[in-house]
Amino acid sequence: MEKVWLTSYPEGVPAEIDADKFASLVDLFEQSVSRYGDKPAFINMGKSITYNELDRLSRDFAAYLQQELKLEKGDRVAIMMPNLIQYPVALFGVLRAGLVVVNVNPLYTARELKHQLNDSGAKAIVVVSNFASTLEEVVDDTPIEHVILTKLGDQLSPFKRTLVNFVVKYVKKMVPKYQLPGAHSMRTALYRGAKLQLKKPEIHNGDLAFLQYTGGTTGVAKGAMLTHRNMVANLEQVSSWIGPTLKEGEELVITALPLYHIFALTCNCLTFMKLGGTNLMITNPRDMPLFIKTIKSYP
Repeated sequence: MEKVWLTSYPEGVPAEIDADKFASLVDLFEQSVSRYGDKPAFINMGKSITYNELDRLSRDFAAYLQQELKLEKGDRVAIMMPNLIQYPVALFGVLRAGLVVVNVNPLYTARELKHQLNDSGAKAIVVVSNFASTLEEVVDDTPIEHVILTKLGDQLSPFKRTLVNFVVKYVKKMVPKYQLPGAHSMRTALYRGAKLQLKKPEIHNGDLAFLQYTGGTTGVAKGAMLTHRNMVANLEQVSSWIGPTLKEGEELVITALPLYHIFALTCNCLTFMKLGGTNLMITNPRDMPLFIKTIKSYP
């Protein structure tokens, strides 16, 4: 059959991709670290982390999940937070431990959260404190065994971290009261993980990487099963299409859409990670004055 659509492809875009170019998203991530180690990977609230720093932090988190919490390959870990530095740390940490990421919309109601945690079978959840009260309502009725808490400013410098967390909780009153006995601090998890040895799991391209839930427009949310090969194929498609117009290792992308949604996860977080770009993450894109100020800071 004549592939007439190929005549519409821009110059430099290949007719085919190699979906088996990488054995897993972890292999792809580690290649980016080796190529772009000293370049900034993510920026949020004025804080920048390089690929090397993300490599270290995600390794520490993976070691904690594996060695301290005793999670095993294939176990599900939910991530419930907006765009923060902690998100890619948790994301790549979960994947490097051979676990499955379950992205959770932090604006979910207690009913919606309960359904997703039960349906996915998540054993652990990483949640920002602003939304911990919602988790408190349902956690006892879910398979969750481990709760890892982080605060909005936890990855900032010590002074800025203290200031941001104080203002968010006591001035803006954005953290409803909650009680989650036995919850772990993400900062403590990273500290402990740095002292543990990560046993690199054998990850195959057919292994599950994400349970990515739909918006549930025809009923309750449904988990789409995305393997490492699915995601690598997507990244090869996107990067093959836009790559010829970009300079690898030099691009900066504004990431205002939430990374827990599949579009920003694939096109912003993972594609630009593959290309050595920088994700400028916007935590609250509805705060338009701050959004514009942030963009102007990175011309």
